[in-house]
Amino acid sequence: MCVQGGIAVRPFLGSASTHLLSGLGGHEGRALRKGDVLRIGDAGGLYRKRTLTANALERLAPRKIMRVTPGPQCDWFPESAQKMFYESTYGVAEESNRMGIRLQGAAISTTSSGEMISEGVSLGAVQIPAGGLPIILFVEQQTTGGYAKIANVISADFRSLGQLRPRDEIRFERVDWEKARALLMEQEKLFASPDLIVVA
Repeated sequence: MCVQGGIAVRPFLGSASTHLLSGLGGHEGRALRKGDVLRIGDAGGLYRKRTLTANALERLAPRKIMRVTPGPQCDWFPESAQKMFYESTYGVAEESNRMGIRLQGAAISTTSSGEMISEGVSLGAVQIPAGGLPIILFVEQQTTGGYAKIANVISADFRSLGQLRPRDEIRFERVDWEKARALLMEQEKLFASPDLIVVA
């Protein structure tokens, strides 16, 4: 939802949003509850209706097939496990949040025994913890992790990850590094295009 004038709360670090984990910003630093009343800010100036062009809307439509590149430990997973990972449909679990998108579906087995030594993790990394159910690390991810990573969602598909809701279903499609780079460059070119937005 977008409100002209925004929500009238005291800005924190230049933002009106709420960071729930730290309890900072927004409306009392917490999630909204029944009975909360939010004030609308001053609209200030003329309202101009802006919308994405039909071409941009089509190209930026949320994807349910997440494109991924191989993860740093992809060779820890037998061919049968990788086949299952790429052929299975996964549901987004209710326990998902901005740290990690937990998936429900086919459990993935690894040839490794136990956890690995913790190492740096990247945004979009698909970790396979002990139970075998994938977790996609997202925007508030930890900086290190000790689970094998079978894949990594490509940067061009992060926008689709951010729009997933509990019970949505997704699949994974493997692409090579060149394709991942080309898709990101194509998306950045679209974002920089003067024809991206139409002003009424």
